[in-house]
Amino acid sequence: MGKIGLFYGSTSGVTEELAEKIQESIGEDICDLRSMEDDFDDVNDLLEYDYLLIGCSTWGAGELQNDWREPLFDMEIEKPDFSGKTIALFGPGDCEGHGKHFVGALGLLYDQFKAFGAKIVGEVPTDGYTFEKSTSIRDGKFVGLPLDEVNESDKTDERIENWLESLKEYFPIES
Repeated sequence: MGKIGLFYGSTSGVTEELAEKIQESIGEDICDLRSMEDDFDDVNDLLEYDYLLIGCSTWGAGELQNDWREPLFDMEIEKPDFSGKTIALFGPGDCEGHGKHFVGALGLLYDQFKAFGAKIVGEVPTDGYTFEKSTSIRDGKFVGLPLDEVNESDKTDERIENWLESLKEYFPIES
């Protein structure tokens, strides 16, 4: 099986810390950690992996973190083919301070990668999360893993562990 590419954008360092935690759980030998700001040149960087973990925080009224804006704009123009790629999404949000737009960026990423043929896995039930509204819910579940380091950091490790366990069916993740 191929390596996993873990791509993340991080403004304040929270998504980076979560990405590092996820990589550590999976193992550096099978998971490459790539910053969208420092390690990303173009969409071909994503396409070199069959398995992708995509991390992005939500800003403002449910918007993408800055490092993802230009790459997704370029993808709109280039229309890359992500068929055959398996993608799982994760991202931090603030369920109290931004409860009306909780992890909205995950929904934007989901729609974009799905439109280009990717298989998106790793949905998470909304049970146990407190928020008003989220555009990242499809069929009653979050399209990826929401993490709230502001209000629920005590739940992060368990949520990551459970999420990675659910991904083993689709990703080359060891026990």
